[in-house]
Amino acid sequence: MTRAPQYSSLPLLDLRRLEDADERAGFLADLRSAARDVGFFYLAGHGVEAEQNAEILSIARRFFALPEKAKQAVEMIHSPHFRGYARAGAEITRGRADWREQFDINSEREAVWRPGAPAWMRLQGPNQWPAALPELRPALLAWQSALTKVAVRLLHAFAQSLEQSPDVFEPTYRDAPNQHIKIIRYPGRDASSTDQGVGPHKDSGFLTFVLQDRQDGLEVEAADGQWIKAEPRQDTFVVNIGELLELASNGYLRATVHRVVAPPPGAERLSAAFFLGAGHDSTTPLLALPPALAGEARGPSSDPANPLFRHAGENYLKGRLRSHPDVAQRHYGGLIEVS
Repeated sequence: MTRAPQYSSLPLLDLRRLEDADERAGFLADLRSAARDVGFFYLAGHGVEAEQNAEILSIARRFFALPEKAKQAVEMIHSPHFRGYARAGAEITRGRADWREQFDINSEREAVWRPGAPAWMRLQGPNQWPAALPELRPALLAWQSALTKVAVRLLHAFAQSLEQSPDVFEPTYRDAPNQHIKIIRYPGRDASSTDQGVGPHKDSGFLTFVLQDRQDGLEVEAADGQWIKAEPRQDTFVVNIGELLELASNGYLRATVHRVVAPPPGAERLSAAFFLGAGHDSTTPLLALPPALAGEARGPSSDPANPLFRHAGENYLKGRLRSHPDVAQRHYGGLIEVS
């Protein structure tokens, strides 16, 4: 089996190469290599206007500057769909509190769960929106729409890089894709706080896009166990693959562990993340890779603390329950065993 090269920084890919007949094959090869060898890369040429990205970071900053009472009015504990505000220390990763405050939204849809239905169906429902910042809703929903288009283009490219039909994943997201956004603020740590902005973890969907401000902190675990810093880079997103692509490719592509180190005292870090996942009621296909690629597939990772499920709703719910035990206890305690 070919040994993965070592990286000291994340590779840079330009999505404009995908539309260039002379560059297309090289881009697909570079995309497959980056996703297989390190699992993360910078994406340039994505087509999202710099002004729109700047607006997202600006409005995120205004949201986190709201009075505590205004943010608490939309706390996630009120939502069985895991939408809304979480204060610093409320989210848990690998048993430890993350030192960040955040606001989560997803696809704006009606609640569908009824008593007797599977617990994962409760993930779908309306978002919470702060009355004190009405401009947040149109800004985030517009960014969600723009990032969905980029993510679908990239997902088509991933399929082609694996010698599949470009729309091979489309049945899993066509009717109701999982479109999750987090705006996140990492306060500077003090002597009494942890350096865990977010603990080491993998993402549960297909693809993740991260927009960063000027403060670093995002780190990616390399094959040798060292950590690669994902330094902020202008006009790019940091992109990584999630567990669904690992499952679909039988481990040829592997979701990579990553973390965020809390900023030093006196500083703060702001970011916005978009996650594209399959519809909650879908099942991830196992792709029939060509022999040359199938021979390099390593099988999905086996971690007893993080089992992987092909059913998208189950795979997403297990992460939400573990990360937000207060929401799990209030809204899911009577549906499933919550530890």
